[in-house]
Amino acid sequence: MYNIAALYKFAKIQNPLKIHNDIRSNLKKLSIKGTILVGEEGINGTISATLKDNLDEAIKFLKTIKGFNDLDVKYSMSKRNPFIRMKVKLKKEIVTIGDSSIDPTEQVGKYVDPKDWNKLLENEDTILIDTRNNYEYSIGTFKNSINPKTDKFREFPLWISKQKFSKKDKETKKIAMFCTGGIRCEKASSLMKNQGFKNVYHLKGGILKYFELISKTESKWKGECFVFDDRVSVKQDLSDGSYDMCHGCRMPITTKDKSSKKYIKGVSCSKCFDKKTKEQKSRYMSRQKQIDLAKKRNQIHIGPREEILN
Repeated sequence: MYNIAALYKFAKIQNPLKIHNDIRSNLKKLSIKGTILVGEEGINGTISATLKDNLDEAIKFLKTIKGFNDLDVKYSMSKRNPFIRMKVKLKKEIVTIGDSSIDPTEQVGKYVDPKDWNKLLENEDTILIDTRNNYEYSIGTFKNSINPKTDKFREFPLWISKQKFSKKDKETKKIAMFCTGGIRCEKASSLMKNQGFKNVYHLKGGILKYFELISKTESKWKGECFVFDDRVSVKQDLSDGSYDMCHGCRMPITTKDKSSKKYIKGVSCSKCFDKKTKEQKSRYMSRQKQIDLAKKRNQIHIGPREEILN
């Protein structure tokens, strides 16, 4: 089994390069795999290890970094290897919204513990917004949530500006937001506060922490939750989900999707087949052959894939 930790925290970092190098050096010694983004606004990542003790040591180290002693961490396990290598990257934003005036280290909404989330959703004055992307929403979300239908998080501010919220809405309505691990809805809450919303809430620890702490019988979640690693999705008990991923467009796909004539393993699915050129398909087929060959040899194939974080 593989032990997994999704983590983040917004906190000012004076020397991101030094923190980047320290993290890479220390986690490499512990044989940690995954991706961590480091920027002036904080740290964001998902990491894994075969040994629980190694993962615990990695988290312990990250919490020694100044300002990160209360790092937000969500744990899960998987039979699949979610990552094949360790990457630590320097980024301008640890989650990209594209507006430098939005600063979660200065202003955010109110954190809502998972145990209090259901009660907030039952309030008739609550407007529930899913701050994730459209393909994530499509495989699971909270009942009665609004889907902004974004393809990228940086489109969220534009969606908000088009909603025409009245002054009364901004002063009286409860805006409740959520995302996979808590980072996007926290940054979105900073945006909403900047735009004059008075009652802004976001799910602390995101959907993953909600799954950790809330039983399925009490849960208001419907479906599965998309995750940004090779598991593709997780169920409410945090076990591996039923979705696979099209490596042509990076979208989640079902067993039914794979029955389509337009599905080619490692190349395309019905959602992207007609959008890919012959050259792209040929290149993807070549890549898939290398992956299959590496598996036959019991080797790990490290391709050009770029992990995306929530």
